[in-house]
Amino acid sequence: MMTIHETLKAYWGYDTFRPLQEDIIQSVMLGNDTLALMPTGGGKSICFQVPVLAKEGIGIVISPLIALMKDQVMNLKKRNIHAEALYSGMKQREIDRILDNCIYGKIKLLYVSPERLHTEIFQERLKQMQVNLIAIDEAHCISQWGYDFRPAYLQIAQIRQWIDPNIPFLALTASATLRVQQDIIDQLELKEAAVFKKSFARANLSYSVFKEENKQVRLLDILRKVPGTGIVYVRSRKLTKDIASFLSRNRIRADFYHAGLGGKTRSEKQEQWMQNKTRIMVCTNAFGMGIDKPDVRVVVHLGLPESLEAYYQEAGRGGRDLKKSYAVLLYHDGDSSQLRSLHEKSFPPLEEVRKCYQAIANFYQLAVGGGWGRSYPFDLGKICKTYELHPNTFYHALKMLEEAGYIQTNDAVFQLSKVQFIVSKEELYKFEVANKKIDPYIKMILRTYGGAAFDNYVEIRESKLAANARIPVIHIQKVLQYLHQQNIIDYIPQSDIPKITFTQERVAIDSLVLDQKMINFRKQVKKENIESVIAYAQNQIHCRSLQLIRYYGETEGEACQVCDLCLQRRKLGLVEKRFQELIQFVKKNVAEQPVIALTDLLETAPFPKKELIEVVRWMEDQKIIEVDAERMLHLIGSPKL
Repeated sequence: MMTIHETLKAYWGYDTFRPLQEDIIQSVMLGNDTLALMPTGGGKSICFQVPVLAKEGIGIVISPLIALMKDQVMNLKKRNIHAEALYSGMKQREIDRILDNCIYGKIKLLYVSPERLHTEIFQERLKQMQVNLIAIDEAHCISQWGYDFRPAYLQIAQIRQWIDPNIPFLALTASATLRVQQDIIDQLELKEAAVFKKSFARANLSYSVFKEENKQVRLLDILRKVPGTGIVYVRSRKLTKDIASFLSRNRIRADFYHAGLGGKTRSEKQEQWMQNKTRIMVCTNAFGMGIDKPDVRVVVHLGLPESLEAYYQEAGRGGRDLKKSYAVLLYHDGDSSQLRSLHEKSFPPLEEVRKCYQAIANFYQLAVGGGWGRSYPFDLGKICKTYELHPNTFYHALKMLEEAGYIQTNDAVFQLSKVQFIVSKEELYKFEVANKKIDPYIKMILRTYGGAAFDNYVEIRESKLAANARIPVIHIQKVLQYLHQQNIIDYIPQSDIPKITFTQERVAIDSLVLDQKMINFRKQVKKENIESVIAYAQNQIHCRSLQLIRYYGETEGEACQVCDLCLQRRKLGLVEKRFQELIQFVKKNVAEQPVIALTDLLETAPFPKKELIEVVRWMEDQKIIEVDAERMLHLIGSPKL
């Protein structure tokens, strides 16, 4: 086997690792359970891909998002690394073939969704695999304290009973508070875990928050001043289209993206943006996961996100090339109350959840006791229309049903058609001799996609085959379907629709129960997340970068000097410590008295009058204090310090 440095050079072309990568990899190579915290764009994937390739055996990578798994598998295959992915909605034959190749074939990395781990077929095959590493990506999903809790992650620790218990676990995440970090260690049962943390500070990223009534005008101003590609996050699907249209009318190449679009459409839009044919992508939070575009110069949020973790991850998609970039949050007073209101509505009562569950069961004609493990095409809008359900209530009921373990939903992911020959070459030859009309098409498939289709599924494009044969696409599809019916190939047509999977048998409506204690706990966690976001937006005193890294438990660190607040302070000509001392002095004196004259404050201050006047003016501009016509000072409210 190659060394880790030889592996890095051979497959990625790099001579050296990024900071922390080598330390994490060496820990895994020594067989240690490891927790790695690396900011978005920090190169987490290499931390598990390299040690798997440098050791005998196969690595199991647990990931929550199909799109993320598909992207990583595709990129690995481009580097001639054998990798596959298993997730809900795949055909049994395809699953069987992949698992067999994990045991007897060349597959080095198998990506699986957490739900797939607990199927009997996976568990039985896993026992036969020579596993060298279990990697848990997006490990914060295991924590009920986290912003993106996935209940299926809670069962991951059970994997140890099906493999050598000494095989190391590597948990990776880009965003976890101290509380979530400890929860990851506890829930995964990491033994004497080695913990590696890269600072959450992003020196090249300038954070700014602006309170704006007319966000669109300010957005246009920002995008005209900052060249290069960017992302604009909004809270609704409708707004993605509205804002993209507004930007296009103002001669900025923009497009929109959200989970309601078909998978093929989303892939095409994403590719246009990746190639800089689209400059600005206006999107919901469905966009960005797994996208590694290094030259994003600006990320704008038009409104408050639901957590600082989400904000940090989304803003962190800017400046991955380490060049100066901007993360801007635009909000107004109504955003805070709207976010709090949405929080209340995101936990519908049990009666509403049962009503939605019943609608799903009726739509798919599932009898009580049936449906376990089955996946169906999922059209949220159609179900809501059929059963007269409010889409927002239905969406949140689905999330509650997922957290309770009844169902799982997957966003639309565009998947090319796949083909694999399921007969031997000798049997295929006999079939060709007996079916002269079909023979040319079989030869064309073999010429186009090679012999790999005998060992694995290969992705095909019917349009390419049709063009080569100079016939309509529908004719090629009929040929492939015929070969499938004759058990010559397994043909899986392309798909780009969301799916819903029943992760347990359908229960009678009265038997559907939710853990109210857990619901109340999750509701409180989300409320705390929202209040943290609001406090961040309203804090007009502390450096933005310091606010974020302290949220993640970092006690060290210097003011960034490039956020909106640091730039304002620098204009006053004051260092951070002096600036804070002056602010605290003014706040303390104004708070202790019903009213105080500016002249009295200046006379009693142990600071130069010029400095104090500048800070008072700044505090007035930030609406922390008010100076009336008689030059009396009043404290009119300030964010928590």
